[in-house]
Amino acid sequence: MNRLAEHLTGVFDQVDDTLFECAEKAENNQVQTLFFDSMRDIRKQRPQIERAYHQCVAKNFEDFLGGKLKPELKASELDADHLQLMGNDEYEESLLVTNMVSRVKSRCAQSLFALDQRLAVLNGGRKLGDDDNPFGPQAIALAFRGALEPCPFPLRIKTILYMLFDRHVMQGLDSVYEALNQRLVQARVLPNLKYSVQRSPGTGHSPAATPGQAPDKPQTPRETPGTAASGPVDLAGGPPSDPGQLFSGLAALLGERRQHHSEAPLPGGTPSISSYAPRGATRTYSAAELLEALNRLQQQSAQDLASKLRQPQRVEGLKADLQQQLESHSRLPGQQKLSDYEADVIDLVGMLFDFILDDDNLADIYKTALSHLHTPYLKVALQDKALFTQHHHPARRLLNSMAQAGVLYAGEGEERGLLAKMHWVVERVVHGFSGDLLLFDSLLDEFNEYVGTLRHKVELREQRAVEAAKGRDKLLGARQQAVDVVARLLTDRELPGIIQHFLELTWTDVLVFVLLRHGDRSNEWQRSVEVAEQLAWSGTPLDADGRARLQQLRIPMLEDLRKGLELLGGYHEDGIRRLLQDLVACQHAVQSQQPQVAARINSPLPESKLGEMLGDDAALAKTPRPVSLSNRAQALIKELARLEFGTWFEFIDGPDTRILKLSWYSPTTRNYMFVDHSGQRVAIMPITQLALDMEQGLARLVPPERNAPLVDRALGAIYRVLQRFTGRSA
Repeated sequence: MNRLAEHLTGVFDQVDDTLFECAEKAENNQVQTLFFDSMRDIRKQRPQIERAYHQCVAKNFEDFLGGKLKPELKASELDADHLQLMGNDEYEESLLVTNMVSRVKSRCAQSLFALDQRLAVLNGGRKLGDDDNPFGPQAIALAFRGALEPCPFPLRIKTILYMLFDRHVMQGLDSVYEALNQRLVQARVLPNLKYSVQRSPGTGHSPAATPGQAPDKPQTPRETPGTAASGPVDLAGGPPSDPGQLFSGLAALLGERRQHHSEAPLPGGTPSISSYAPRGATRTYSAAELLEALNRLQQQSAQDLASKLRQPQRVEGLKADLQQQLESHSRLPGQQKLSDYEADVIDLVGMLFDFILDDDNLADIYKTALSHLHTPYLKVALQDKALFTQHHHPARRLLNSMAQAGVLYAGEGEERGLLAKMHWVVERVVHGFSGDLLLFDSLLDEFNEYVGTLRHKVELREQRAVEAAKGRDKLLGARQQAVDVVARLLTDRELPGIIQHFLELTWTDVLVFVLLRHGDRSNEWQRSVEVAEQLAWSGTPLDADGRARLQQLRIPMLEDLRKGLELLGGYHEDGIRRLLQDLVACQHAVQSQQPQVAARINSPLPESKLGEMLGDDAALAKTPRPVSLSNRAQALIKELARLEFGTWFEFIDGPDTRILKLSWYSPTTRNYMFVDHSGQRVAIMPITQLALDMEQGLARLVPPERNAPLVDRALGAIYRVLQRFTGRSA
């Protein structure tokens, strides 16, 4: 009790410094105020928390001495009518406690086993249940949780308290359990008890009390192959969506592979770590020996890491280095190997990093950076299997977040900054990870903040591209309307070149600007169309009445033509005067029955201002539409019309493939606009052309699984390959 009290004092001695440090890094004033207020609240609540904690631990021991062990709850005794859903905060708090307890059970398996056996003697020979030890990690952690329960601290503050409790109390239980065992040995309670591992072919380890045998490797918790909390896994079906079941299925498939194909390489081409073990080895390395070997590897990785980040860390090389570290520091050279469970975990993490190095979604520079996380992630996986069984595990989320950023924001201009940020995260993990998973939480927050800035830049760039496309689309729509008007006026009329070219090129631009400025119901639009019609009419031979009417209309028509040319802004006064004179000369030649003279009249027209504004998009209005489409193409058009913005497409251009996002669709021109990952506009194409490309296999929707988080995709792919490997699927 005195030792636990000292350790708990260490928790509260660190609270103010920790909260102050968090406040300095707070994302806003509200959060900063939360941290400062919590310092005061915790100081007020400290005596009550300490008293409740010590009372709970003492009562656990009194109940044990009095034989008041909690009866084991059986499934048949559960009352379904009284079951309740657990709230999110309560669930998160339970996970924090569970993870703390799991780490202690794994680390202190030997001393806990011995303590359970000795306490069973004090319990009249009755074996203790998994969590009946009054000083076990479960009892200690739940005592602290119970002490915090009356305090209205937010989950964010409780998480910090649990982190400090884990560091100062839970990580100090090793010496407490050793001292408790020593006290019981001195009292002649099983003084000759030794810890060993009973082995039987094809089964996991089980600890046993065997007098006189040397200590061996602690028991490591393991999933039962092919089962999970929610039931058995169908190993012939697709990868389970539940991550716990998926991990169980992977464990079962790896077990089958070990029994029947142990010499074959794993998915990814790398040999199993078991193949590196000495022939004939029968003893297993302890958890401490494996951890020390990984720590030495991590220290080697940290040396000159900046230069190592230029080359990928290969999985096969890391396994060879790990085996060399284990063997060179072995207490029984040539006789030790890894347990099946640890070998499976090492192989599974290796397959994950092999998948990363082979992932076509990621550029090589990002694969190379992520590959150097292999050693720390091995330590995480061996310490906490939740890396595989929980989507929200901080180390898993960090890996997913970096991979996703590498896919989404690797465009030109972002590449260097994003790569530097990834290198910074990798260096922090390699240099700083020593077992505390909160490191991944803090790095994830900082990396996501950086990615949020990138996302904002990409969204702004895409928004500008969409707004520009909308403007150009409006321009294209107006131009098409103007072209249709002029085409109607020219139908069945053979006009001299100067008048026809003027209407088709110059006056079409005038009509577009009038339409955009005043609309198609305005007097300005009606007059501009009327002037175009009068000019076309004046270029055809007229009778006497027509020539008389032309004489009356010529002055106001020329005045309106002048205003239209001034609206374009591309003509000087002299140029406008010469052009109008040429048009009048052409009219006189036509009405004088001199078509040869009219044909020779030519006035240079300036470049279309509208064409300059539209650029390459000007060709979109001229794109010929297919006369007929196949039934498949028509069905694709209907499907495309229902697609949401943000849908990703894959375009195949010979050996090259481009991944582009549908960013906008024009309801007037029926053109689709696509942007790349950086938000830059890359392509605009009509819906009919897109449907034809899809029909010919030149374009396709990106499969939904390609957008799944990296670890999910990797584990699913490994599961499917192992199924084929073990003959579970074709």
